[in-house]
Amino acid sequence: MSEWLTREEALARLNVRPQTLYAYVSRGRIGMRPDGADPRRSQYRADDIAAIATRRARGRSPQAIAESAIAWGEPAIATAISTVLHGRLVYRGKDAAALAAMATLEETAGLLWASGAPVSFASLTPSTVRESGTPTAFARLSALAAAGWPSLGRRPAMLQQDGASATSVLAASLGASPGAEPVHERLARGWSVDAAGADLIRKALVLLADHELNASTFAARVAASTGAPIAACLLAGLATLTGPRHGGAGAAALNLAEDAERLGTNEAVARWLAHDRPLPGFGHQLYPEGDPRAEALLPDVTIDDGLLRLRDAVLAATGLHPNVDFALAALTRSLHLPADAPFRLFALGRSVGWTAHAIEQATSNRPIRPRARYDGPVERDRRLGATV
Repeated sequence: MSEWLTREEALARLNVRPQTLYAYVSRGRIGMRPDGADPRRSQYRADDIAAIATRRARGRSPQAIAESAIAWGEPAIATAISTVLHGRLVYRGKDAAALAAMATLEETAGLLWASGAPVSFASLTPSTVRESGTPTAFARLSALAAAGWPSLGRRPAMLQQDGASATSVLAASLGASPGAEPVHERLARGWSVDAAGADLIRKALVLLADHELNASTFAARVAASTGAPIAACLLAGLATLTGPRHGGAGAAALNLAEDAERLGTNEAVARWLAHDRPLPGFGHQLYPEGDPRAEALLPDVTIDDGLLRLRDAVLAATGLHPNVDFALAALTRSLHLPADAPFRLFALGRSVGWTAHAIEQATSNRPIRPRARYDGPVERDRRLGATV
């Protein structure tokens, strides 16, 4: 839930005159609503004010703006696919949490790819993959990328076909049984999960389908900007997802839960904090009031006592709420899924977003090639009498 400020608080945080505050409101940059206690007064959305204050503090020099865009800063790439707005995740104008209540990953792909219809991720061949997991996913996606067509100069419908093929390969590699059913049902069958569990897998996949310009999505877009095949773009995203600060967070949350059971909850939390390590599964810079993906998934998951104690201890110690990685850890333990299930779910769900961004980037025909700010040694060119 968003925080709202009084007029006086808003003016103090921005350090501006009332006329400037009203100008921001009239331009749609700051949300405003009547005060419930006194309709004659107004309240102003705190996160809008914080964003404006941050931009003003950074200054408007091109270098400051460019550097701020790299880490949680100014938006750097225009996209119509998804955004985080006032604490909610939005897919092409639709609330992702509301969409996850009923939609399949195939329907979500149709929305994010703007295909006009659900996308099929049915098995390409009747044979199954005897081994599954991350190494198999890399191997099969690499083979598909090596044989793929470049993405530039091709119609979106053709790129969507490539994306469907790549996601189908990824699904089979990550444990989905062969068949034409929705991919969450095939994944549940491969993991011997009942219908109720399959529906939780469906919801998780939809909630993970995209998340604006995260690290793996940026990697996929960079690959697409070079004209790489769609499968290669997904491979770039998958490689980036393996990092412990990204797709490895679910496994780290499970490790924290195991530490809490072995050492005691408070002791485990204290040790992680004492080593200056962020607590995996808790908090998110884009969601200071709580991750809406976790809020959408956790009410339907049976959370065991160990995770409940961990959740309460972390909230008491830090004020941080569970994020989607905690929700994936709870889902994994509840359904007795493979230990790497959080990563598999993340990779399969996010492949839909990687494809959407790769198509958008390739069809925009705009290269992504930022400049570096050099801070190394400088030598003097004796011939020119200048530094080079």
